[in-house]
Amino acid sequence: MAVVTLLVFGTAVPARAATDVGRGAGSVTQAYLLGATPGAPVVLHDADGDVVGSGRVDRLGSFLVRELPPGPGYRFEVDGEPGNAFAVLDGVTPPPSSLYRQTLRPGLNYIRVRDGVTLAAVVRLPVGKTMADGPFPTVIEYSGYQIAAPHDYVLGALGALARHPDPIAPSTSTVLGGLVAPTAGFATVNVQMRGSGCSGGAFDLFDYPTIYDGYDVVETVARQPWVAHHKVGMVGISFSGISQIAVAGTRPPSLAAIAPLSITDDLYSTGFPGGIFNTGFANSWITERQADARPAPAGGQPYARELVRSADRVCAANQRLRLQTQDVKQLIASNPTRTPSLFDHRAPAAWASRIEVPVFLAGALQDEQTGPQWTAIIERLRGNPNVWVKAVNGAHIDSLDPQILGPWNEFLNIFVAQRVPRANPALTALMTVVYEVQTGTPGRLVVTSRFADAPSVAAARSDFARDPRVQVFFGSGTDTSVAGGPGSVSAPWSAGFGAWPPVSAGTGTRLFLGAGGHLTSAPSASSSVSFRPDPAARPVGTLDVVGASPLPWLALPPYNWAPVPGRAGVSFLSAPRVTDAVAVGPASLDLRLASSAPDTDLQATISEVRPDGRETYVTSGYLRASLRRVNSAATPLNPTRDWIDPQPLAPGFQTVRIALDPIAYPFRAGSRIRVTITAPGGDRPSWRFGTPQTGGRVVDTIALGAGGSSLVLPIVPGLRAAVPLGACEGLRGQPCRPYIRTFNGG
Repeated sequence: MAVVTLLVFGTAVPARAATDVGRGAGSVTQAYLLGATPGAPVVLHDADGDVVGSGRVDRLGSFLVRELPPGPGYRFEVDGEPGNAFAVLDGVTPPPSSLYRQTLRPGLNYIRVRDGVTLAAVVRLPVGKTMADGPFPTVIEYSGYQIAAPHDYVLGALGALARHPDPIAPSTSTVLGGLVAPTAGFATVNVQMRGSGCSGGAFDLFDYPTIYDGYDVVETVARQPWVAHHKVGMVGISFSGISQIAVAGTRPPSLAAIAPLSITDDLYSTGFPGGIFNTGFANSWITERQADARPAPAGGQPYARELVRSADRVCAANQRLRLQTQDVKQLIASNPTRTPSLFDHRAPAAWASRIEVPVFLAGALQDEQTGPQWTAIIERLRGNPNVWVKAVNGAHIDSLDPQILGPWNEFLNIFVAQRVPRANPALTALMTVVYEVQTGTPGRLVVTSRFADAPSVAAARSDFARDPRVQVFFGSGTDTSVAGGPGSVSAPWSAGFGAWPPVSAGTGTRLFLGAGGHLTSAPSASSSVSFRPDPAARPVGTLDVVGASPLPWLALPPYNWAPVPGRAGVSFLSAPRVTDAVAVGPASLDLRLASSAPDTDLQATISEVRPDGRETYVTSGYLRASLRRVNSAATPLNPTRDWIDPQPLAPGFQTVRIALDPIAYPFRAGSRIRVTITAPGGDRPSWRFGTPQTGGRVVDTIALGAGGSSLVLPIVPGLRAAVPLGACEGLRGQPCRPYIRTFNGG
C-alpha cells in the first residue's frame, strides 16, 4: 500500500495508508472476509443496505458473520470503503456441477467446497493396491479430529504406543478410515472438517457450512475415475460417526450408504444430560476442539503446525479464519437451555428422517463419551426400509465389537462396493490386534462374511436383509466360549426386534415405590420419604477420567462405584424375580416430588441385585427439576422434552419424570431390580455434572404408594435370557459392587 504525502499550509503531512478492503464471500448462512487491513472497523450490509454485522478485522485480516438469511447483494465495508458484492448461500441449491471436477490423488489433497474454502483430505488406497488396480470401492471418513495428517496410520499408532508420536500421523480415533476400511478392501478419503487441521474456514461445531461441505465432498470424491460405480459410502466412529447423519440428510446423489458408530442424537443430550451441563467429557471435548481450531503454527493440530512450518502454502493460507471461531464455552454459558436456533440443525436426530440411503448404525448402551441416548435416532429412521441397528452393552469403543464389525463389513461390501462379501483373513487378524491393544483382550474372531457362497450381490443382499432391524447383544464381556476371560469383547447371546422400543413392550411395566424401600407391582399405602441430595457425598465418577481415555475400554477397568452414604439418597428394591424380565428400550422414573428448594438436580440409577449379593450397574437418568415439563411427544416410557422455559418448583408435590437412558438388560430369575435416587454423579466413568454443591441442605421428599411414584420399564413379554447369570465382574461398561442398602431400606 502506498503512503501519500499532502501539503497543508506548506507542511508535508503523511496521509493514512490506504485501507485494504479484502474480499468477501458467502457461505451457507454465513459471510466471511479475507485479506482486509487488520484492526480496521468493518460492517456487513445486506442487499437493502442495512447493517447486519459489525466489528473489527482480526490480526489475520479476517472477519465472519453468522446466521444470515440467504440471498444476493451482501457487501463488507472496511473503514468506510465498500468491498465486492456476494451472495449468502442457502445450502439447498446445489452449486454448479463444475465444482466437482477436481482431481484427487493418493496422499494429501485440498478439496474446494461451494463457498471457496478448501478442506484437507488424504486419499488412502486399499492395502497392497496401486492406482493401476482401480477403480476401488470408496468410503469417506469426515472428522474434526486429526484425520488428514498424511503419514502412515500404522506407523503413527506404533509410535504413539512407544511414546514417540509422529505429529504428521492421523489420530488413532480415525481407525476406521485410516486402517480398517483399507484392510477391508476400500479406498478411503479422510476429510478434515473446516476450521481444523489444514482445512480452511472457521470451526463451527456441525453448523450448516460443515454439513453442506460434506455434500460437496461426497460429490467431488464420487466423480474420481478411480472410484468404483461413482458412488461412495461414509464410515466412522464418534466424531466421524455423528457427521454422517446430517450429511446423508442433505441427500447427496452420489452417496451409496452410511455406517455411523457411537454417535449422539443431539449435542444437548450429551452436553446437558437432564438439562445439567456435563462438566466432564463434554466440557473436555469442547476444550480440545477449541484448541484444535487455533491457527497454526502457533496452535492447532500437530500436523498443521508441522506442515505450515514446512511451507505448505495452502495449509498456511487456510489458517486465516481461525480467529473467527466462536467461543463455544461462551455459547454454552449464554444458552443453558436448549435454544432451538443453536441446537436444532446441529442435532443428528433432526436430519435422520431425511436419510434415504441404507444405514448401518451401532452403539453401546453405557457409552461413557457421547452417551447411550443415540438410540433416539432409530425412531427417526422409521421411514427408511434399509436400516440395521446393532446395540451392545459396553463403552464407547464397543460399537466395534467383533459381532458388529463383521456385519459392518458385509454391509459396506453389499451396498457400497456392490460385491459379494468374501472371507477376509487380514481384516480378522487386524481386529484381533485392535481389540488386544484397546481392551487388553483379543475378543472373538471377526467373521467377515456369512454370505461368501452367495451366487450374486442380489442374493447376498437378500440374505443380509434377513437380519433384524434392531439386534441387541447381551452380556458382552461374559462370553465363556471365547478366549480372553472376563471383559473380553464378545456377547454370549442376542435378540432381534422390528423397532425400538419393541412393539411388544407396549406402554411398559410399572413398578411402584413404597415404604421400606420396596419396589412392587401394586401400590402400597400412601407414605413418603425424604433425603438430602449431596453431590459431594460420593466420588464424582466411577473412574478418574473426564476426557477421552482408553481406561473405560479395558476388560476390567478399576471402577470405584461407591455406595450411597447416610441420607444422600434413597433406593427401592423389588422382590427376587420369579422369571426373567428382559428390558429393551427407554424407561421413565415418574416421581411425585416436593423439595425445600425451588430447583433440585436428580439422578436415578437402575441396577440388578444378584442372588450372590452383588450389584450390577445398568443405566442412569438425570433431570434438573425446573426443566420437568414434557412435550406432546412424551410417552409412558419416554418423557421427552423441549428443554426450554424452566419453571421453579412450587410448594407441595408435583410430577417430575426422569428419562432413564435406554436399557437392554435381562433381570434374571432370582435377581432383584433396584432404583436409586441421588444427586447427579458417582455412577458414570467420565460424565460430570454442573450441579450446585448443596452440602446436604436441600431436602427432597418423594411420595410413595398409592398416588405416589413409580418406575416404568420396557419389559419384553416372553423374552428370556439365553444363558445363565455369569460373573458380575467383566460385563463391559457395567461396574459391579457389593449390595449395600440405603437408609430407607432399599
